[in-house]
Amino acid sequence: MRAQKSTYFLLLLFVFSACAQDKNPINKNNSYEVVVEDLTNPWGFVFLPDNSMLITEKEGKLIHYKNKIKNEIKNLPEIYVRGQGGLLDINIHPNYKKNGWIYFSYASPKGEEKGGNTAIMRAKIKNNALSEKELLYKATPNTTKGQHFGSRIVFDKEGYLYFSIGERGNRDENPQDLTRDGGKIYRLNDDGSIPNDNPFVDSKGAKKAIWSYGHRNPQGMELHPDTQEIWTHEHGPKGGDEINIIRKGKNYGWPVITYGKNYSGTSITDETKKEGMEEPLHYWDPSIAPSGMSFISSNKYGDWKGSLLVGSLKFSYLDRCDLKDGKVIKEERLLDGIGRVRSIEQGPDGYIYVGVENLGIVKLIRH
Repeated sequence: MRAQKSTYFLLLLFVFSACAQDKNPINKNNSYEVVVEDLTNPWGFVFLPDNSMLITEKEGKLIHYKNKIKNEIKNLPEIYVRGQGGLLDINIHPNYKKNGWIYFSYASPKGEEKGGNTAIMRAKIKNNALSEKELLYKATPNTTKGQHFGSRIVFDKEGYLYFSIGERGNRDENPQDLTRDGGKIYRLNDDGSIPNDNPFVDSKGAKKAIWSYGHRNPQGMELHPDTQEIWTHEHGPKGGDEINIIRKGKNYGWPVITYGKNYSGTSITDETKKEGMEEPLHYWDPSIAPSGMSFISSNKYGDWKGSLLVGSLKFSYLDRCDLKDGKVIKEERLLDGIGRVRSIEQGPDGYIYVGVENLGIVKLIRH
C-alpha cells in the first residue's frame, strides 16, 4: 500500500512538473556578445543619439555607459525599493537632441501613506547629475505591497507619452475602477498635462490620464513600427500572461476575464471572454513571466524581421513571436538558458540588445 502511495505521489509530481514546463521549441542557431558587463537588474535602458546608453538598475542606480565606461548619474529622486519596486523603465523624448528630456518610472514613497507607488518623472542630465526634475505623475495611494508596479514608457509618433502601472496586488478594486490608479495604461502630453481627447476626461471622478484599464501588471510596451499601434504584454497569475493591442478607452478584463488561475491552482473566474472586454491577441499557459518587449524592424536578422521579441523571466530565454496578420503563429526560444531576461531594445545599429539579470546587456547574434 505504501509503495502504491509513493508511486501515485511520484506520478502526480511528474504530471505537475510536466505541466509547468515551457512548450516553445529551442532555436540554437543564435548566440550573444556581452556589451555591458556586471549589471544586477537592468530593468530598462535606452540609446542616446551618440550611441551611449542610459541604464536603470532596479536597486536605484542610473548608469550612463559610454566607451566601455560606466558613470553613475547622481541626484535621483527618493526611490522606494521593495519587492518588484525600484528604479524601473527609461526613455528619451522624441526630440531629445533639441530638448534633452529623459523620462523614467520608479516606485516613489511620495505621499501621506506608508510604502510607495509608481511615479513618472522627467529630467535633464548635466555634469553626471539629474537637473530640472519634474514629477509628471504619481499613482495613489501608497502601499507597502511589493508587487505589480508596472511599468514601461513609450512615446507614439505624435509625441504622446504612454506608461503602465500594475494593479499593485489589489485586483478586486484597482483594475476595473476608473477613479483609482493601478491596472491601467496612461497617456499624457510630454509635459505631464492631460490631453483633451483622453477617453475619460469628462467622466466624473475618473483619473483623467487613463487610456485603457483592466490590466494586471504590464511590463512590456512598444510602438509597432508599421501600424503605430501600442502593443503591451502583461503578467497573468498562474498562466494567462497576455499580449494586447492597446486601444482608447478599452477594458482588458482583469480580473473578470482571464486564462490564468490563482497560484494555489484554484479558479479566479470561469470566463475568458465577456461583452465589452477585450480578449488578448495572444496568451501563454503556462506563464513565461514576460518582461521587456521589442519588434525587429531592421534587416540584421533576415526573415526574423517583423518578429516580436518578449523576455521570459521564468524560463530564462528570449521568446521570438512570428507574426502574421496581427496574430502570433509560431514561437521559439532564443538565447535559451541565458538568465532572467528583463529588458529588450533594438539599437540604432539595427541589432537587438537584451538586459539580463546578473549578467548585463548583450547583443543578439544570429548564425
